Amino acid sequence: MMFSAFKKLALLVLALSILSPAYATEPAIKNEQAASPAQPDEEREKVFNAESFTLDNGMEVVIVPNSRAPVVTHMVWYKFGAADEPMGKSGIAHFLEHLMFKGSAQVGGRDLQPGEFSEIVRSMGGNDNAFTAQDYISYFQSVPAEHLETVMRMEAGRMNGLNPPENEVLSERKVIIEERKQRTDNDPRGQFGEQLAAAAFVNHPYGIPVIGWKHEAEALSYADAKAFYDRWYAPNNAILVVSGDVSPAKVFELAIEIYGQLPREDVPERARTRSPVLNSKTSVTLEHPAIHEPVVQTLFRVPSSHQSKDDALALQVLEEIMGGGPTSRLYKSLVVKQKIASSAGMSYHPSAWDDSSLWIYASPLPGQTLEMVQNALMGELRRLIKDGIDEDELNDAKSRMQDEAIYARDSLTGPAMVIGQSLATGQSLDDVEYWPYDIAGVSAEQVIAVAQKYLNPDVPTDHPPVSGYLLPQGQGEK
Repeated sequence: MMFSAFKKLALLVLALSILSPAYATEPAIKNEQAASPAQPDEEREKVFNAESFTLDNGMEVVIVPNSRAPVVTHMVWYKFGAADEPMGKSGIAHFLEHLMFKGSAQVGGRDLQPGEFSEIVRSMGGNDNAFTAQDYISYFQSVPAEHLETVMRMEAGRMNGLNPPENEVLSERKVIIEERKQRTDNDPRGQFGEQLAAAAFVNHPYGIPVIGWKHEAEALSYADAKAFYDRWYAPNNAILVVSGDVSPAKVFELAIEIYGQLPREDVPERARTRSPVLNSKTSVTLEHPAIHEPVVQTLFRVPSSHQSKDDALALQVLEEIMGGGPTSRLYKSLVVKQKIASSAGMSYHPSAWDDSSLWIYASPLPGQTLEMVQNALMGELRRLIKDGIDEDELNDAKSRMQDEAIYARDSLTGPAMVIGQSLATGQSLDDVEYWPYDIAGVSAEQVIAVAQKYLNPDVPTDHPPVSGYLLPQGQGEK
């Protein structure tokens, strides 16, 4: 993908649109009102106008009022993920996510049977789902606003009242093995991405797939899942985000009554292994008969927003300049001018707890060698570092990015997605609300500095980039 953080999340919201109808269309911020980060907060317009507070048990609560339709999205984000799994138990976080739908308690009500949680949500005219990532797990429901209290009670119940029957545990393990088979084992692109990550994140959990290695996932037990559940699931390790047709005062009242009665637990700090300093260049090549168009990729390890807000902002602007669609440098150079690729771009993911990833990629046209395309990609990085960025190019990129912020508010799910992912990966609510203003303050010098520091093909780093070549069968010569 070749979009800023807000557009990435907007696309995810679009993919989930069947779960939450889009109603909000009013711009969250106008470009002509953009200001530098030095402007006092009280003088700057917020993107979402969210309200927040913390319960006595440590649970964070964020409310985004939106009265355009009588619908609400309710999300609970947990501040841990697959990267926090015990060694040898890969896939346990995702397995446990599945088990959370297989029987649980309910605050102020009877216990729920396997599958009943989603059945109740559907009976309300709503939808629900969940997802697991390296740094967080999220559960959400989109329902008519009058049913908010019911889904809050059900969600609070499974925060500390998981109780799936043994037969459901065993059958659900088969489900996640089949899911891995479909998404990775039978998909060369899934295999390729998995192997690139493993090569880039040596001795770090980001190199282990969220869905787990097959041989480890096949051995997971309920005891494993329950131990992981008891270790991490707690109100003081969770964020509640409610977006939609609600009164903040009423939601706060319900949160205190329902989630506030859950006991605070001792939750460990995230303690992850570190990658060693490496000094060799690595490449991954995968040939497969299902691939018809080759892809050249290079993965760089770069700072996340949690590690360096300033570097992350500059990297987001860099991503827009280099990979932001048909007007970007990479597309114009490789596709339009040189005519050696059918597509080219850059993708950066700022929301991570540890190092993040930046990808630069292209698909060679027939008759073009992979080496030629790879050299062209690296050449564009060298040209950027050598020649710099003019002010018009910089301002155009920042203007497009500020425009993209409005997409995250175009659905009820959008604000909850943006805020939840950001808070779960160590960012603040102000980082989200004032993101367009922070982007406005990024200078050309900052963009060139991060490119020079992290993406310079001619300067060694502690974590050299990993190049990848995904090819049709029999085209292994680069």
